[in-house]
Formats: sequence, C-alpha cells, structure tokens
Amino acid sequence: MESYTTIEGTAAATIVEKKSEFIASASFADTEASALRFLEEVRAEHRTANHNVYAYLLRENSRTRYSDDGEPQKTAGLPVLEVLRHSGLTDLIVVVTRYFGGTLLGTGGLVRAYTSAAQAALEQARRVTVRPCVDLSAVLPYALYEQGARLAAAAGAKVRDTRFTDEVTLELTLLEGAETPLLEQLSELCRGKLRAQVGKPYYAPF
Repeated sequence: MESYTTIEGTAAATIVEKKSEFIASASFADTEASALRFLEEVRAEHRTANHNVYAYLLRENSRTRYSDDGEPQKTAGLPVLEVLRHSGLTDLIVVVTRYFGGTLLGTGGLVRAYTSAAQAALEQARRVTVRPCVDLSAVLPYALYEQGARLAAAAGAKVRDTRFTDEVTLELTLLEGAETPLLEQLSELCRGKLRAQVGKPYYAPF
C-alpha cells in the first residue's frame, strides 16, 4: 500500500473571460459513483448553465473520464483532465460550469479558460496525504497507562479514544508497520500480559 495525495472535501473558484463566467468546482472522489454524484449535484445547482464540463481521475483501476458537454471537441474536458494529471493528485473530480457571455472565445481561448478555471479550483483546495494506517486497541492497567501513552506517542500514534474502566483502553491509529514495534514495547511493559487487537490496514489522511 502506497501513500498518495488528494484533496479534502470540496473547493471552488470562478474566472471570467470575455464576459463568459467559468465556475470550477472540485471534490474528493474515491469511486466513480461518488464522482458522478458530485457531478449531478453541480448540474442541479447550475441547471441554466450552457455547459457543465468535467473530468475525474481515480486510483481505482487508474480510471479517468472527461466530457466536453457540448463544447468543441478537446477544448474543455480534456484540458481539465490534463490539469488533474499534472497536479500530482488523484481521487478527485473537477466540474467547470460555463455561463456564456455572448462572445465566442475560439478553440484556443476555450482551452485556456477551462485550464485556468480548473487550476484555480485546485489552488483553493486543501491537499492531504493519504497513507496506509492501522487501528490498534490496547488494554493497560492504570499503573502503566502513562508509560503506555508515552510509548504510543513516540511511535507516532494518534489517540482516537481513551476508555477508563477498571483498566485503561487505548484506541490508537498508526501508520502501517509502526504497530509491530509498539506492540513489542507494550507487551514488554505489561510483562507479556498485554491484551491488544490490530485492525486491517486502510487508507486515511495521516
């Protein structure tokens, strides 16, 4: 499992070219279904727009797709997709909505406008690195809690929850691979009597 960079949530930007308004909307999307759902949301919001051009780039099966949505071929969707390809990002969709201003831009003008709008939206987006992580649950006696918490912090673990009953349960998230040495340290701390569970690896911002 390798790390990758994407965007968090959504972002938007607007540019105006010869009175035509280009509204670019970007969103995290890790499946084709979520990308198309965002596209439909934008279409519904901009029902009266002349065009809702889009492109998306997914890690899943290296899936890419774009649409010119009525603009001249290769002047709209493909330029947006090229912006995504050169951004270093994946698992995202950008929809560029155009309200026609009455002046034809020509093929070169359209390419520049759609490219600029997509770039502007990505500049507004918050980038996040998604890494392979694991969840770890460890049960410690009260007397060993502070030492265990220090070991977890030194391992780079994030504490999701701490439950205090007759014992202390630490719910942690770590980068995949960091759990093995931490478990060894906690087991040594508990003199071999550690009770712990480790979940399956998954991707998350970390």
